[in-house]
Amino acid sequence: MRALILLCVSLVGLGASPVRAAEGLVFAAASTTDVLQELQPAFTQATGHTVKFAFGASSDLARQALAGAPADAFLSADEARMDAVERAGLVQKGSRVDLLSNRLVVVVPLDAKQAPRNAGDLKSLRRLALADPAMVPAGVYAKGWLEKAGQWERLGPKVVPALDVRAALAAVEAGRVDAGVVYATDAAQSKKVRVAFTVPEADAPRIVYPAAALTKGKAPEVGRAFVAFLRTDGARAVFARHGFGAVDAKREPPAP
Repeated sequence: MRALILLCVSLVGLGASPVRAAEGLVFAAASTTDVLQELQPAFTQATGHTVKFAFGASSDLARQALAGAPADAFLSADEARMDAVERAGLVQKGSRVDLLSNRLVVVVPLDAKQAPRNAGDLKSLRRLALADPAMVPAGVYAKGWLEKAGQWERLGPKVVPALDVRAALAAVEAGRVDAGVVYATDAAQSKKVRVAFTVPEADAPRIVYPAAALTKGKAPEVGRAFVAFLRTDGARAVFARHGFGAVDAKREPPAP
């Protein structure tokens, strides 16, 4: 109830509905599916605009944007993908913001009789699900953690790569693998897995979700409005309820 009140209050700051409403397309990391779908009606109420979402791996969404897909905003699960889009001149000037943070957790099926307690315990598993560690942010983060822990060389052959982090979670839910490394926010919304342990923040790569309005969409004003909406106190309260953290550190601009 408190989050709803905060959201309603913060919407006042976005102003009245525009004279001419439009529909925008938002590319967003798969791990933000639930929270953005919850926020969608409030955005329309606040601005008069509507949005439709394309959820998926940030790597795939960035590729589509670079190929000319007409997205109006992009919420990525890592900075590198947004950096590539920004270097290509596709980010509206001044619109980029580091919006959210997340944590990695190791999950097992709800009925698992045993569960690993740390990175070293993972070597006893037969199969471990990750979002594709070659390109998908959640998998890249997980691989970075396991490399730092000195476990990647022995675990690599046991990894079952998934299309995105939600697909990795689904593999654990279905019992097709012994465990998976996913975001804490994804684990929290599943009733079919339990968290075996949370990856220590000091051992994991820094996880940042940047958001930006893009230049090649059909409704750039909707992209700007949507990113502004995501920064309101009310929207941030909803993100927090879903388990996302805030990002306060300043970002260095991407290398040319």
